[in-house]
Amino acid sequence: MRRRDVIKLLGGATAAWPIAANGQQPAVPVIGFLGTDSPDLLGARLRAFHRGLSETGFVEGRNLAIEYRWAEGRNDRMPALAAELVRRQVAVIAAPGSTGGALAAKALTTTIPIVIATGVDPVKEGLIASLNRPGGNVTGVTLLGVELGPKQLQLLHEVIPTATSMAVLVNPTNPAISEPTANELRAAARTLGLELHVLQASSESEIDSTFATLAQLRAGGLAIAPDVFFGSRLQQLGALTLRHAMPAIHQFRAFAAAGGLMSYGTDVTDAFRLAGAYTGRILKGEKASDLPVQQVTKIELVINMKTAKALGLTFPITLLGRADEVIE
Repeated sequence: MRRRDVIKLLGGATAAWPIAANGQQPAVPVIGFLGTDSPDLLGARLRAFHRGLSETGFVEGRNLAIEYRWAEGRNDRMPALAAELVRRQVAVIAAPGSTGGALAAKALTTTIPIVIATGVDPVKEGLIASLNRPGGNVTGVTLLGVELGPKQLQLLHEVIPTATSMAVLVNPTNPAISEPTANELRAAARTLGLELHVLQASSESEIDSTFATLAQLRAGGLAIAPDVFFGSRLQQLGALTLRHAMPAIHQFRAFAAAGGLMSYGTDVTDAFRLAGAYTGRILKGEKASDLPVQQVTKIELVINMKTAKALGLTFPITLLGRADEVIE
């Protein structure tokens, strides 16, 4: 969904609501949506969120209004955007994909329900008391993210067994993801007998310069952290890995489809759908504290054989047999 379409949809929403007999518009619930990037980049996930809402009977412009706030890939904007929604006193704040946004919203309100979809441990981050009984005003969906880093590094090592060093790319403006990712991969690298280089990027230009650094370091492969900033720039990352002949892995299938060597992770689009459904259930009267945090645990391995051939890599037959999809 393009940004202008979102604006048009929001602008036309009032016209779509039925007019009451006295000439006044009937009240409709208003939710706030904290977007990590822009509607252009989050189109598929945003549509999945709307599908989840529709499963519970809510359709934007018909019986629901949505206040959108877009961070444009800047995690530092989240506190101010969350504050706007809290001041607006929306019925629910949906922050799928943004741990920083959820933490900012939770610090500002204990009464407005907050729905998350996150790849970090929400208990460890202080968002909820437990998965089964969240308590407080936060609930939602967790998906495997940081925990998959060691397995991703192992997969790269299986494909490039002669490599003595690897690298991981993290976003320093999102410490809830970057710090545990770096720590997990450092431990995994020690187990595999590899040297690990931790590289940082929080802008498109920094992503570009990262690949020049990789060449200087002679890294054998690259694992990309499950950060929303990187997740919205998979086309750029996939193209760069091909241009610089760098074997790389990310959690989303779209990375492999864009030219990356492999993807290994869960389906974040379905997590957004589930977050939308939970938002609708809360609007119907259920309490966030009573809704157990759902866990998306299905993991898929996707291998891009076109990229493998371009990089002169041969996949072990055992690894190809474990793949859920091979892109020829």
